[in-house]
Amino acid sequence: MDRKLIETTPAEAGIEIGVITLGEFLKDPIQGQKISAQRMQEIISAAHLADEAGLDVFGVGEHHALDFVVSAVPVVLAAIAQVTKRIRLTSAVTVLSTADPVREFENFATLDLISAGRAEMMVGRGAFTESFSLFGYDINDYERLFPEKLDLLLKLNAAERVTWPGGRFRAALDNAEIAPRPLNNQLPIWVGVGGTPQSVVRAATLGLPMILGIIGGTSAQFKPLMDLYRSTGIQAKHDASQLKTGVTSYLHIEKTSQQAIEAFYPYHTHYFEQLGRSRGRMIQLSRNDYERSASLEGAYFVGSPQQVIDKLLYQHEMFGHQRFMAQIDIGGLPYSKVAQTIELLATEVAPVVRRETAKPSNVRSI
Repeated sequence: MDRKLIETTPAEAGIEIGVITLGEFLKDPIQGQKISAQRMQEIISAAHLADEAGLDVFGVGEHHALDFVVSAVPVVLAAIAQVTKRIRLTSAVTVLSTADPVREFENFATLDLISAGRAEMMVGRGAFTESFSLFGYDINDYERLFPEKLDLLLKLNAAERVTWPGGRFRAALDNAEIAPRPLNNQLPIWVGVGGTPQSVVRAATLGLPMILGIIGGTSAQFKPLMDLYRSTGIQAKHDASQLKTGVTSYLHIEKTSQQAIEAFYPYHTHYFEQLGRSRGRMIQLSRNDYERSASLEGAYFVGSPQQVIDKLLYQHEMFGHQRFMAQIDIGGLPYSKVAQTIELLATEVAPVVRRETAKPSNVRSI
């Protein structure tokens, strides 16, 4: 008998594609400008553009130093919520180690209500350490703070009344009311990981989605961490389909590869030199290292739209991840270039990548 298609269901959407800003505040190395009020408005404008262009997620990082303009992430995301309609809004990351989980949960639950259910949290230990002394924590407790704070945050997310025995860094809670509640009662909480196996194992054991920062080396170097996450999560009895992963890296797109390499290089170099100098350590990357990182196998997404498509699909075949988050505005890069990258990502890259990474339709035939 001839096989005849009688029922289909829509194909699942492919990989989620979003952008991240850390809100760093550096002088443009070419034009020499540095303007704080405009910098904040540029972040809001970038989010509005990403939303209008159809990207999936917009993330804002938390830092506590004068070379960044964002320390109060939920405040900035609340402003962004007012000029966007559908894009999901996340921290990138919330430095949970030096935060009060109760206050952070309340802030993001409030953001969720303001944004009609679009808020997420991405939590981590933080790559910079300024917040430890600022908020009265000892850097020697770096390894102990995060697990305790994360344990409490997950309990706050799970129930509107919480009893928690307390820990080394936080007093106990006795049937405490946790208000407000998010629109759908719980917030999506991702764990941001810089590359340590212990952090990967923690996220997987808890069954939390993990986003991996790939800002150096080659993609292949990080495959063992992705494999570790999935094997640990399955071993911990979590549903494999719920073990979501993501990748974040630097992105810059121009019409041609050479234009992208040349345009982004001075800003990339300036970013590392300035942030390293302000923290008492020199971070120097050679032009050869930079170009290797921009190759298909390297960490950076710098090139033409087709090259970025090829690299996203190369990584997706390797990792099978569900989300890609691009850091788009480093080193004082002019907003015109940021906007161009968002537009090219949304119009020329994302449609192809989503289509190629979408799961096949479920088809029943006879």
